[in-house]
Amino acid sequence: MENQQPAAGDLTPTTEGPAEPDESADAPTESAEDAKPEEQAEEAGPGGRGRRPAGKRLAVAVAVAAVLFVGSAAFGGAAVQPYLADRATAATKLKVARTATRAITTLWTYTPENMDGLADRAAAYLAGDFEAQYRKFVDAIVAPNKQAKVTNNTEVTGAAVESLDDPNAVVMVYTNTTSTSPLTKNIPSLKYLSYRLFMKRANGRWLVTRMTTITSLDLTPHA
Repeated sequence: MENQQPAAGDLTPTTEGPAEPDESADAPTESAEDAKPEEQAEEAGPGGRGRRPAGKRLAVAVAVAAVLFVGSAAFGGAAVQPYLADRATAATKLKVARTATRAITTLWTYTPENMDGLADRAAAYLAGDFEAQYRKFVDAIVAPNKQAKVTNNTEVTGAAVESLDDPNAVVMVYTNTTSTSPLTKNIPSLKYLSYRLFMKRANGRWLVTRMTTITSLDLTPHA
């Protein structure tokens, strides 16, 4: 809506009465004090209207500019707020996806030499009952995998935040996993695996509280 400008001064000319006869010859000489009111009247202009002071016009202009500035600032703030909220949400999703990627990589990557510390390394990304379940699983496979000299390597090919309801999040993680062992003549076993991770934020850190396998495809070539 456009601003309405204040009306300009009244410029309609006033109707003057008939000219009075010149009485200057018979009139007595006026003093300086008697002449001041008439001079002031002449300066005031037709109809006795005085000029609007320049200071008042400037004050009005400043007031209008101030109102426009405050209005534009309020509108700008209202427009920027959703943008900042979207940026904060995007940053949180990125952090969650990166944490899920590191968690999966840590959980399923090991060698015969470092497998003893696998549960402790994974604990940095796990919480609740799931941490205890994973530790129990690792304890069960450490001995046979070390004996078979199994090397497992997991590469994350993609991750996406399925839902985010702070402090909870669900993340999809897609991986390629390669396993080798001298017992199989180091012929790699290839698997495509995808997981759904349920995560929770605690003390500023996102931790995995539950995990389910969605897809498991054996891509190992067979003779």
